[in-house]
Amino acid sequence: RPPALKAVISIASTVDRYNDDIHYKNGTHLSAQLSWAATMLAYQSRSPDPELTGNRWKEMWQERLEAEPFFMEEWLQHQRRDEFWQHGSICENFADVEVPALVIAGWADGYRNTPIKAVEGLGEKSKALIGPWVHKYPHFAWPKPRADFLGEAIRWWNRWLRDEQNGVESLPQVRAYILDAVKPAPRRDFDPGFWIAKDKWTAPEPHVFAVGADGRLSDKAADRSSLEHVLRSPLATGTSSGEYFTLKPDAEMAVDQRGDDAGSLVFETAPLTVALDYLGMPVVRLTVSADAELANLCARIVDVHPDGSALRVSFGVLNLAHRKSNAHPEPMVPGEKTEITLVLDACGYRFEPGHRIRLSLSTAYWPIMLPPPTDASLTIDAATVELAMPKLGAAEKIAMKEPENPSPLPEYNELAPGETRRSVTRELSAGRTDYRIYEDTGLHVHPDTGLGTRQLREEIWSITDNDPLSMTGQSTWTCDMVRPGWFVRTISTARMSCTQDAWVIGADVIAYDGEELFFEKRFEKVIPRDMM
Repeated sequence: RPPALKAVISIASTVDRYNDDIHYKNGTHLSAQLSWAATMLAYQSRSPDPELTGNRWKEMWQERLEAEPFFMEEWLQHQRRDEFWQHGSICENFADVEVPALVIAGWADGYRNTPIKAVEGLGEKSKALIGPWVHKYPHFAWPKPRADFLGEAIRWWNRWLRDEQNGVESLPQVRAYILDAVKPAPRRDFDPGFWIAKDKWTAPEPHVFAVGADGRLSDKAADRSSLEHVLRSPLATGTSSGEYFTLKPDAEMAVDQRGDDAGSLVFETAPLTVALDYLGMPVVRLTVSADAELANLCARIVDVHPDGSALRVSFGVLNLAHRKSNAHPEPMVPGEKTEITLVLDACGYRFEPGHRIRLSLSTAYWPIMLPPPTDASLTIDAATVELAMPKLGAAEKIAMKEPENPSPLPEYNELAPGETRRSVTRELSAGRTDYRIYEDTGLHVHPDTGLGTRQLREEIWSITDNDPLSMTGQSTWTCDMVRPGWFVRTISTARMSCTQDAWVIGADVIAYDGEELFFEKRFEKVIPRDMM
């Protein structure tokens, strides 16, 4: 509560640094933790610009390279939701926030939960805006439609900083884009749907589905299935999951789920006869037993189109040792039936007539979720499976203003084009799956500063069938900076593997001044696993 703070606009953020950021999610270890550590290592390693710093740039660069940390080490020291994460989590003290907050996010981003959690925690002093977007500002984000963020921000600041009586305090508490029967695709430039407003957010009424005797999901399942299912998903289940931190509307977003569903236990409705609209966080309840002390569970809500294509609407993951607490995990008791409640990520979605709602359950969701040390099996009692979907309820359809200037970014001068590739390969003889990311920004020169930059990311995750300890990840960044007569390059690599008891992490940084090696260092660390 600094005295100067009058209002907040928060975009693609989190209220819970442990459960809704790139590190962990309900006690599961996210691969995004290594990816983001590699990104930060690369960005921190870059040289100062001599046009700004003068002749001291090389001395400053040396100091920076020698002192920079590898953040992965500190993050892995805190595998539980302890004070390290609580410190940065506004959900610990919502009541302390006394200023108005406009909270914005996109359904295609990993930070999709924040607007709803913020209005639930902050109450009437907060407003939520949720669109179809990736991790970008709404006025130039994908997929479209976009929103006039600049107009929204100017009205917000004028009201709370200049006391302009423009009525923003009377905005609906929640404005959200409801996706409508979106088709999975390699790239989604526009997602069909419609904008709605809810003047006041209240807890959604649950629409409860159960598994009937016929094995289908139904909201009228009086006679439930009594069948027990043993589930042990292939460890490579999840390669259609996309990334946590999405920047482009391509395969960074979840693609067609049929491949992942093949390794999952699925329950689905009959084709719907009416449209069903939802907004909020789905909840899955079920009873499971495990044959090991540590096991993960992933649940996904999928829209199955009449042609069979399958779009992921929402997902949630859980380290079963964290079923009661993220601060004080407890191992599962092998063979003991345990009731589980899993809250999935927020969604805003319309399922059209003729479509089916699918609940997909898997013990793996790789590489977005890293495996526990044992390839455990779960026994799931279908009679206990319940899916509670959050009904949209009373809402007003609204029109959102499109941005007048959709791209405020400068037009860079392209000297070499960029390229993006994502691929999954199966080495059948070895039973190994490799997930590869190749992202090259190309070489571009800023029109105002004259600085040329290029970033190349090459990331690979590997895992072998039936062997969770075979999991490895490596992310290498090459960053170039160039001016006439001046060129520097850094190559930063972050990597991880695991044993039964530990995470093994490492990093390299190599820097070049022109063709000359300027700096080199290597980092290695073994950090004990803490029930994950």
